[in-house]
Amino acid sequence: MHSDVVASRSAERGDSRESRESPRESRNSSTPHLDAVSLGIIEQLQEDGRRPYAAIGKAVGLSEAAVRQRVQKLLDQGVMQIVAVTDPLTVGFRRQAMVGVHVEGDVESVAEALTAMSECEYVVMTAGSFDLMVEIVCEDDDHLLEVINKRMRAIPGVRSTESFVYLKLKKQTYMWGTR
Repeated sequence: MHSDVVASRSAERGDSRESRESPRESRNSSTPHLDAVSLGIIEQLQEDGRRPYAAIGKAVGLSEAAVRQRVQKLLDQGVMQIVAVTDPLTVGFRRQAMVGVHVEGDVESVAEALTAMSECEYVVMTAGSFDLMVEIVCEDDDHLLEVINKRMRAIPGVRSTESFVYLKLKKQTYMWGTR
């Protein structure tokens, strides 16, 4: 049914809403309302993204077909995605870094340019000492240097960067549930 997968919330949400009122209030009118059943489905998939729809149905009180429809709706709305999560080292990416970026001018345009770069796995606008935090995954140190020095710093508006090279990854999880 699925390969090794993990369900995770997406930062971008759709405009549709669940037909029933959610116990959780939305902060934004474009965020779908999720009822307890949808939250339960998400939690089941976060525990095991290959879990059969029939098993999920038993856990949340729905038929297999109803779970399949709910999962598709959650995917279509951008509430979650089901993806294979790999260990970058095992697939040839030996260097990871978090890069703090100071921006002059429009942060959004710099964020969009970084988002378009395949090496940038995570781009977030922050309210801290950096305007953006960017996680990059590279093949080696030469690739990392090329990405930061030749490509990131060449983006109009990038004033400076500070790199935090990963020495050892101790924890990476997508199991935060649906609190």
